[in-house]
Amino acid sequence: MSKLSVPAGKIIFKEGEMNNSMYIILQGNVEIYFTVNNSQTRLAIMKPGDFFGEMALFSSNPRSATARTITAADLATIESKQQLENFLVKNPKFAAKMVSIMADRLARTNELLITSMENAVAKKIEFSTDGEKGDPSSVTDVEDL
Repeated sequence: MSKLSVPAGKIIFKEGEMNNSMYIILQGNVEIYFTVNNSQTRLAIMKPGDFFGEMALFSSNPRSATARTITAADLATIESKQQLENFLVKNPKFAAKMVSIMADRLARTNELLITSMENAVAKKIEFSTDGEKGDPSSVTDVEDL
């Protein structure tokens, strides 16, 4: 594990980047956000003791959000599963905190997914209901078009 000092307003990692490090905030504040249609949506403001970027250790997917310092920040950088395991063994209170936070994040992700799926199904039902009114299969003559 290494330590990193980052000035205020600097990007730690960007959405879409391939990077396998996770970070623990020792000092300072970090904003996590993503961008859709050139509009930034803040996911979280992290403070000392918080961690972010952990999914990079468990998957080889690109970053799903951007991390930027709000204030100057000192970060502990964990660059492998082995480093994380060693850190968690030496810091059982942090391990318990990490499990709890990751469970909360998973629950929120599940809620968002369910809401998104419900909205998609509602739109599909609405679309299929609207489609029945002008159903082309009921047209018997080309002149009806």
